[in-house]
Amino acid sequence: MTTWDGFQAFAATPVAAPPPSGAPPRSLEERLAYYSRFVTVRTPAIDALAKNVRTLMILGRHQEVTARPSLIVTGPAGAGKTTALLQVGRACHLPHTRRHGAVAAAGQVPVAYVLVPPAASAKTLATEFARYLGIPVGAGMSQAQITNAVCHTYTAAHVQLVVIDEIHRLNPRTTTGAQSADLLKDLTERIGATFVYAGIDVTTTALFSGVRGAQLAARASLVDCGPFPARDGGNEPFKDLIQAMENALDLRCHRAGTLVRLAPYLHARTAGRIGSLARLVKQAAITALVDGTERITRTTLDAVRLDHLAEQHYRPHARPRSRSASAL
Repeated sequence: MTTWDGFQAFAATPVAAPPPSGAPPRSLEERLAYYSRFVTVRTPAIDALAKNVRTLMILGRHQEVTARPSLIVTGPAGAGKTTALLQVGRACHLPHTRRHGAVAAAGQVPVAYVLVPPAASAKTLATEFARYLGIPVGAGMSQAQITNAVCHTYTAAHVQLVVIDEIHRLNPRTTTGAQSADLLKDLTERIGATFVYAGIDVTTTALFSGVRGAQLAARASLVDCGPFPARDGGNEPFKDLIQAMENALDLRCHRAGTLVRLAPYLHARTAGRIGSLARLVKQAAITALVDGTERITRTTLDAVRLDHLAEQHYRPHARPRSRSASAL
């Protein structure tokens, strides 16, 4: 994803989808491949992010004097931030290609996706921007030279949306972190694109502290990708999420409604985090295919080992084992 060719291939690849009604059964290998990708459920966070990005891109289209307004996506690990960003990036890329055609759009790059490297300095961060578009960076080039090349090439390529992930890795309280934050401010003022940042619990990090943090907070709107609550007033957003995933299953013996009925258990098991839920459902589905049962049950789900964060959260809520089981 962190090169233009890679992102372009991602955006152009059809999204995973369950077989349409009446379609011939898919082979085991086809279904295993399907679950390794699985569907991306359209969540309220993705909808809110897409709407805000579209609005900000229109708002900043003719703004030339100061930096365009930006957006920050925050939330805990595993909350679906990167998935939401990539879907919004795809939604920006595909209409551009359809409008201009593949030939006319050659040389144009509507979306850039950049990861902040660990302990990023301004030069290593500028190099990541250069790497995305394949801009040559010589060993003797200074940060200013790399930055100038990035701004020139991104402008020539008509980049409209710049997505910067792992922004929590920046710490403006350190010298290198402050220089990296200044670089981002410089890029937002020199590249005519809308910038969207994403990171883990950004508002609790040093990113919003000091003068640089105040500048960022004054320019950026915030979208929170938090865990899904079991209930939100009269709605049950987590159960809706489960229903969407269950509807996408391609298992021949699965009983419809099984996962929805297990919603309280699934919420406790995953802490309401979409990343953990998707992993749990995918692994359980693959297990059901491999062992030939072709259905997901509570037993199947119990056997799945999830990410450490989810397991640590669930451990206090786990059902006590019987004395004989403990003895084993």
